[in-house]
This record gives sequence, C-alpha cells and structure tokens, in this order.
Amino acid sequence: MADAMDLAQRRAEILSDEALDAHRRRVIGPEHRWCVDCGEEIPEDRRRAVPGTMRCIECQTRAERRR
Repeated sequence: MADAMDLAQRRAEILSDEALDAHRRRVIGPEHRWCVDCGEEIPEDRRRAVPGTMRCIECQTRAERRR
C-alpha cells in the first residue's frame, strides 16, 4: 500500500510530465522532424502514426525504459 510520500512523489511526476508535454507542444508544435535525442530524422510514417512525436523509435524505447 502506498504511503503519503509515495503518492506525493507520483503526483509530482505526473505534473512534471504534463508540464514538459505542454512546453514541447508550444515550442516544437505538432511537426518535429528531427529526434531530440540522437538528431536523426524521424521517419515520416512514424510522424504520421504518432503526431507530435519528438523521438525516433529507438530513442523513444530507451526513454521509456529509463522511466
């Protein structure tokens, strides 16, 4: 069972993720052609499948594993 500190940390993480997502949408917008991690071009099929994506598949996979 989660205690108050666990719940507070989870809430802070959610708020941080939401703020980062909002910032990325404002700064980068819906079309981002280059991966923010490796700098390689994000394939058009991926950009269409995941509008607003900021990472290529490989970098996104790594980012999700770090979380």
